[in-house]
Amino acid sequence: MTDVSVVGAGPNGLAAAVIMARAGLSVRVFEAGPTAGGGSRTKELLEPGYRYDVCSAVHPMALASPFFREFGLGDRIRLTVPDVSYAHPLDGGEAGLAYRDLDRTAEGLGADGPAFRRLMLPLTERSEDITKLLMSPLVRGYREPAAALAFGRAALEQGTRLWNRRFSGEKAPALLTGVAAHPVGRMPSLPSAGGGLLLSLLAHTVGWPIPEGGSQAIADAMVADLQAHGGELVTGHRVASLKELRDSKTVLLDVSPATLLDLAGPELPRPYARALERFRYGNAACKVDFILSGPVPWANGEVGRAGTVHLGGTRAELARAEAQVAAGRHPDRPYVLLSQPSSFDSSRAPAGRHVLWTYCHVPAGSDADMTGAVTAQIERFAPGFRDVVVRSQVTTAAGLERYNENYVGGDFGGGAVNLRQMAARPVPAVNPWQTPLPGVYLCSASTPPGPGVHGMGGRHAAELALRRDHGMEVPDLSPGS
Repeated sequence: MTDVSVVGAGPNGLAAAVIMARAGLSVRVFEAGPTAGGGSRTKELLEPGYRYDVCSAVHPMALASPFFREFGLGDRIRLTVPDVSYAHPLDGGEAGLAYRDLDRTAEGLGADGPAFRRLMLPLTERSEDITKLLMSPLVRGYREPAAALAFGRAALEQGTRLWNRRFSGEKAPALLTGVAAHPVGRMPSLPSAGGGLLLSLLAHTVGWPIPEGGSQAIADAMVADLQAHGGELVTGHRVASLKELRDSKTVLLDVSPATLLDLAGPELPRPYARALERFRYGNAACKVDFILSGPVPWANGEVGRAGTVHLGGTRAELARAEAQVAAGRHPDRPYVLLSQPSSFDSSRAPAGRHVLWTYCHVPAGSDADMTGAVTAQIERFAPGFRDVVVRSQVTTAAGLERYNENYVGGDFGGGAVNLRQMAARPVPAVNPWQTPLPGVYLCSASTPPGPGVHGMGGRHAAELALRRDHGMEVPDLSPGS
């Protein structure tokens, strides 16, 4: 008999498992794939010696998430923090650069620099409080009203048509819109603005770290801690039904609501099952990985200093592309998110070569190969890019779902990020991680605080399960304990 069973070895499932094992409980984690990691896996995808992040590549939450701060992730793995968190090139060789230094960022934005600084300074000054606010369930509120007010004001401006009133040029609004487009959806919107502003303030404070060796290092650190405290990881085992786990007092599920419905079957009360059936998944991504014979030849050389690059042109162009995806169409000029990790981590590729990680947004379930459109967008801002491409590989939205059944339709975020599902993720409840089944909890990105490699869905669920099932509190998670 095992005290705790965890289904899914993604960042949230592993976070929950670490906490339960640290509390002295016997823990077994079941993972359908051959390795742990979920959204933080790294593999040799194209050729031996070229290491690619299968899903997430850059980790703004690695140094900011309350769970990872408690866990001391920065003391367990090597994280490279680029001086330029992200860049947004425009036609004609112009580019917005988001430095870790807010003042330096503003200086590079010309006449819009002071306005950009006025927007971001109240957020960067309250960075830790705002992060705690957004990593907690919104229905519970927060004890720092000044942080909530500052963030709310900025989100209301950048999440509505008011977003066109602050700036007169193109660089500053494009810089903000590129990061706000990380969640797939129409813009402007409050959810996209909220996510973008959080990522932006982290860019100007802790930075956007790149794990040495790939995102797998994050999962490996959690697995090592789990095993050091008596926990067990079982890979290559797909749990088909909750009946398999009846011997466990607590079951934590790092899965989508659709998978929960399959696992539980008729055991779920019908009203709760209907609520899960109403949960909506978002649009998707088409991922293209490249082997390059040299670095990307950016028209603006400073863009090469950024770990992450957002492509798509002006704010208006990005909004148009996202609206096309929302309408079920494939944009000719899609929004492209790009990471160039081998510029910062030599272990990712053989000497003289580079790996390039990219994706663009597409309608859910798409089987379209967007390699041509992605390549064209990179070439637009890096003339000669095609000349350095040695090889590429595409993973369509449909392919993402085949890789991980929790990416329904290719939605890597665990569900649409919209106003309704900010309050009902996956159902409206004070404790949305708890299911009606005794001892069964949902801890995936389909629960608060939503998508991202932060471990907080797992932490919230584990805290609740420890208290209700075992009469315990979250233990010390620091490396030395």
